[in-house]
Amino acid sequence: MKRLALLALVATLLSAGPGCGVYSPYGAMTSGATTFSVAAFEPVTPLASATASLILTEALRDRIQRQTTLKLVPEGGELRFAADIVEWTLAPINAQGNETAAANRLTIRVAVRYENGRDVSQDFERAFSRFVDIPSDQDFASVEEQVLADLAEQLSQDIFNASLGNW
Repeated sequence: MKRLALLALVATLLSAGPGCGVYSPYGAMTSGATTFSVAAFEPVTPLASATASLILTEALRDRIQRQTTLKLVPEGGELRFAADIVEWTLAPINAQGNETAAANRLTIRVAVRYENGRDVSQDFERAFSRFVDIPSDQDFASVEEQVLADLAEQLSQDIFNASLGNW
């Protein structure tokens, strides 16, 4: 019975063959690339925080380094990422009976350009958006860095899934 199971496993692995693409040991589809670059996220909207560009850029770089074997290069990597921060809104939500908001919602939308120098069929331009609600009794300036870090983690995962996690 064990031999039959082992034989079935080997047959399954062999049948997957090279048609599935080139994946890293972490499951990311790298198309055989060895390098990547992430240009600094450009704040197109005037309301974007000064630190948002840096935090978002570093989150994507860190995610790719953690989840692939690709080497980060300053520019011109085989896989190239660039993005603009196109929306940055902080708006009240959940109005209460006394006409005050129970929370404020920060929404960030980024327009990402991904170029795969090994497989141009993987290239895309796409917008990604995430939001977080902040209790109205908290001063935004005091929680801004943590809120941005949380949003950056979510956005970097979305971008990673769309580009390198493309199964």
